[in-house]
Amino acid sequence: MENQIKKRGGRIKGTPNKITKDIRESYQLLIENNLDRLENDIKELSPKDRIEILIRLTEYVVPKLQRSHQVVNTYDLIGMEAEFVD
Repeated sequence: MENQIKKRGGRIKGTPNKITKDIRESYQLLIENNLDRLENDIKELSPKDRIEILIRLTEYVVPKLQRSHQVVNTYDLIGMEAEFVD
């Protein structure tokens, strides 16, 4: 693997993509300019559809919580040993 070519140029890791940033800003502006219309459209939906769309839209506003898994050593928590004697 001595002949590998080093990367040159390009974005530095962590630098946001300009096109993605521009698209997000344009989309946000579109939503902001049509909030009243969107609200009226949502009000016209059936209760079931209204709840469904609100749940779907919430994913874009409120971040999802990640599941966490913890392993607990109960011996360390209790800190005692048991000895059985006849």
